Amino acid sequence: MSENNTNAKLDYSLIFIIILLAIISVFTLYTLDPYLDQNPLFQNMYVKQIVWYIAGSIAIAVIMMFDYDRFRQVSWVLYGIGLISLIMLYFHFPPGIAHEVKGAWGWFSFPGIGTIQPAEFMKVFLIIFLAHIMVAHNEKYPEHTIKMDLWLLCKIAIAALVPIFFVAQQPDLGGVLVLSAISACMILVSGIKWRIILTIVGTVLLSFITIIYVYLTYPDKVNEFLYDKDLGHVVARFQGWLFPDDYSQEGAYQTLNAMKAIGSGQLVGKGIGDFEMTYKIPEYHTDYIFSAIAEQFGFFGSSILILIFFLLIYRLIFIALKSKDPFASYMVTGIIGMFTYQIFQNVGMSIQLLPVTGLPLPFIGYGGSSTLTYMIAIGIVLSVYYRIKTYMFDES
Repeated sequence: MSENNTNAKLDYSLIFIIILLAIISVFTLYTLDPYLDQNPLFQNMYVKQIVWYIAGSIAIAVIMMFDYDRFRQVSWVLYGIGLISLIMLYFHFPPGIAHEVKGAWGWFSFPGIGTIQPAEFMKVFLIIFLAHIMVAHNEKYPEHTIKMDLWLLCKIAIAALVPIFFVAQQPDLGGVLVLSAISACMILVSGIKWRIILTIVGTVLLSFITIIYVYLTYPDKVNEFLYDKDLGHVVARFQGWLFPDDYSQEGAYQTLNAMKAIGSGQLVGKGIGDFEMTYKIPEYHTDYIFSAIAEQFGFFGSSILILIFFLLIYRLIFIALKSKDPFASYMVTGIIGMFTYQIFQNVGMSIQLLPVTGLPLPFIGYGGSSTLTYMIAIGIVLSVYYRIKTYMFDES
């Protein structure tokens, strides 16, 4: 087939979806502003979110100026920068800049700029780096054998486990799970034989079931072991998830109040700004913003939001399938994994389907580093779509 043209164009559908999510985010934060902590840090969150969306839009414009293949050329550099920043946080370096929040050393605090969370940017850096590893391996070993597939799996595991280790030390359970979800999603499309993938999936599921069984059978011994390993925060979250009534004032406090808030919205919600935050949820503007939306706009409003997220994922899948370049498809697949897991996890923990992990709802919950990371990811996807090549006899 001969090449026809590059057919460079913008994906206006994806851009429109992001604009919708930005409007929902800013408007929800605006309605929540009177009810948040009176600490100046928690005031005018909607204004700060607008600033981060503007910064993200600039980042998208800059990314689209360059061919996405440039990311492959600097993948080692980006991965190295992300890893070095995580190592610096591990050693609480530099003093006065490395910042602790609620016992987690996960931020750099810069005067006049605010806090930056390297673990968020590491998500995109890992996606780019894994895509490079997969493409380079498949180019070198075009025939997939068990030996070569296991070697590729080892490369992916090593590249992912190093940042996962340092994120776990902060500790940041949510970040660990997102990096794991990204890696798992990219493994699915890496070309590794399905017998190997199914074996891994079976092992993970069996291990998870075993852990739950052991915890339910010997809760005191498991809790003692976890506390000895400074994993008390994990204990509290699992206790709140599995035994909400017994820990209604501890690990399950936020989740139970979030569920009450969601239920109080009923079908059409309490109305814009008319609710009085009867149910106290400490992270209403970040981790539990879905509860605020359901409380104000009810089942209809929250269903529309989930529908918009569905359209976002559908559009990303479309672009991943349409791209003829493996590197581009791998990157978009990793981004799909990142967004899909975080959306499912955030909504799931709000309705007690999943344990609390402290992940914001993508594009909706307040967060400077997270919002900028999501926008950078969208910039990569738009760059891929902009440069998708079409060929004669291809279906339009």
